[in-house]
Amino acid sequence: MRTRTGKPEDDPTGAEAEQAVPAPPAPRSPGVAVLTRLLVVLAVLAVAGGGIWLVTRASTPEASPTTTEIPALQVKAADVRPGSVAPAGGAVAGGAEQQTSPQQARPRETGPATLAQWAAQVAGATGVPARALQAYGNAELAMRADQPGCKISWATLAGIGRIESNHGQYAGAVLGADGRPSKPIIGVPLDGSAGVQAIGDTDGGRYDGDASVDRAVGPMQFIPGTWRKWASDGNGDGLGDPQQIDDAALAAARYLCAGGRDMASPSGWWAGILSYNNSTEYAQKVFGLADGYAKAAQAARKQG
Repeated sequence: MRTRTGKPEDDPTGAEAEQAVPAPPAPRSPGVAVLTRLLVVLAVLAVAGGGIWLVTRASTPEASPTTTEIPALQVKAADVRPGSVAPAGGAVAGGAEQQTSPQQARPRETGPATLAQWAAQVAGATGVPARALQAYGNAELAMRADQPGCKISWATLAGIGRIESNHGQYAGAVLGADGRPSKPIIGVPLDGSAGVQAIGDTDGGRYDGDASVDRAVGPMQFIPGTWRKWASDGNGDGLGDPQQIDDAALAAARYLCAGGRDMASPSGWWAGILSYNNSTEYAQKVFGLADGYAKAAQAARKQG
């Protein structure tokens, strides 16, 4: 037989050990027990909630502030009255005297090189990446072939591209040789919150990764529903991709030329830009950029 200490009765230390056994702890009150359980439940919920948040963040496209930063804050608006004048006309991409055709309609071994050489020269004068200039110049050439009365200029497209995505370089993206940014350019949800329109989903998340509301996408920031109407193939690969700058620039040119608009006239130019973004400040900023790009290119050409 053993005592509570677990030692035999004839163990000489048993009595002393018996006295050394501490008294059992006093039972906790019901209130303390309930509080303890509540804290455990809250901890479990916090961990589970954190896991759900992480999963949600991982599956949601990163929303860039492109949409809310239109017009770009760092671009100065030109001091010009809307409708009074159009920007300076830039020399036709590839050289006015060459009457260069759009890149997709030219022989592969000669066409792109001519446009690329023009873009390299103009890039040095304007600060616009050469790959983006190829897209803007190609869109101008394509429209001169398809809608010569529109007279859309690469410089105007470059002005829009600068404000919309910094020529496909928004938020650290790098515009690749294939004309695609290193990471998709996706705007904030157009959910009607401060500073943005309320536009319900039109693409099931196909272009913007959001099946609840629309987001503007790509270097020229097309809303999916608008892209579906104006989707274009600017690089001749048989596809229309709003993230690919050749496609996006040509789609923007077609949009601006809609309805037989003359983009070389003051009224036509302002009407086109305001249809793209109905903001006078936005149009004045595009004007200043387009005018500056065109004049810089003209000066570079005169210098040889």
